[in-house]
Amino acid sequence: MAKTILGIDVGYDQLKLALVSGGEVLKTASAPMPSKLVREGRVVSAETMAELIRDAMKKNNIRCARAALALPNEAVFVRNVTVPRMTADQLMYNLPYEFRDYITDELKNYVFDYAMISTPEELAAPAPKDEDEDEVTGGMELMAVAAPVSLMEESRDWLRKAGLKLVKAAPVVSSYISLIRRLDEHKRCPEYCVLDLGYNAIRMYMFVGDRHAATRVLEMGMSGVDDVIAEAWNVDVHLAHTYLLTNYENCQQSEACRGAFNNIAVELMRALNFYRFSNPDSRLSDVFLCGGGVFIPALGEAIAENLDMTVHAADELTPAGVGLHESILMLQAIGAALE
Repeated sequence: MAKTILGIDVGYDQLKLALVSGGEVLKTASAPMPSKLVREGRVVSAETMAELIRDAMKKNNIRCARAALALPNEAVFVRNVTVPRMTADQLMYNLPYEFRDYITDELKNYVFDYAMISTPEELAAPAPKDEDEDEVTGGMELMAVAAPVSLMEESRDWLRKAGLKLVKAAPVVSSYISLIRRLDEHKRCPEYCVLDLGYNAIRMYMFVGDRHAATRVLEMGMSGVDDVIAEAWNVDVHLAHTYLLTNYENCQQSEACRGAFNNIAVELMRALNFYRFSNPDSRLSDVFLCGGGVFIPALGEAIAENLDMTVHAADELTPAGVGLHESILMLQAIGAALE
């Protein structure tokens, strides 16, 4: 019998929860995040975070003891690597050295894990021989992950205070891969771009099939639009954010906001063009939108006008029965909870 697990995505703007069992989403919930509770991807108050989760679970009648956490992008390293064929123990011993050029801190301060990219068929096939050697060569393709020990300890702490046990933690790209792998055959694309329109940043996740190819981060997000509204309406940024979400006085159609949306769309187009230039064999033609920015129609229009791609809503990536609103917000939480 499948066990229930609570997928958790801690954003700067919202907390997202998805209760999942056997690949089916049973319930979702969200709650606004207190200002500055998360800094650089880290929760600064375990007690406040725990209380927020407990309240959200209680209000939405969610009962669960097991948690799956989507790890923040800012705090983890993710690499696709190819290593010689070896045992699991040998792999865990050698894995830290794959990050020695990326991590400036001591490697002992990180925990390491991996997911196999090579398919079972590829692993079962005989490894090729080098033309000039008698020995069999070949390797295993992995998605390797490094996360700070302190981040994992902190996460276990506030989850424990909330009455939850951390049983799974994975980077955001793993959440998307879990969703892509569960798509029906007729829904599959040769390549995917998952576009997360977040509060502090916008992230473009590129996938070839179910393999993570690249991530592009734009240091602009909905907070920048808040600044534009704050200046145009002469209000503070907190009230400006409310104006944006409620479309106060049709502010989303104002010249100032239209300009901000077009700037975002142009930067996305540049990032996409650079990816295609760097990957001339790319067949990327589909983009899937998620994140809070999707609820701003004028931004979606600007993106559709500037990107020569087919634009999809995030619900096309989620299991059947999950509504559009929940899919857009809960994509990472749902993906993290899928086994």
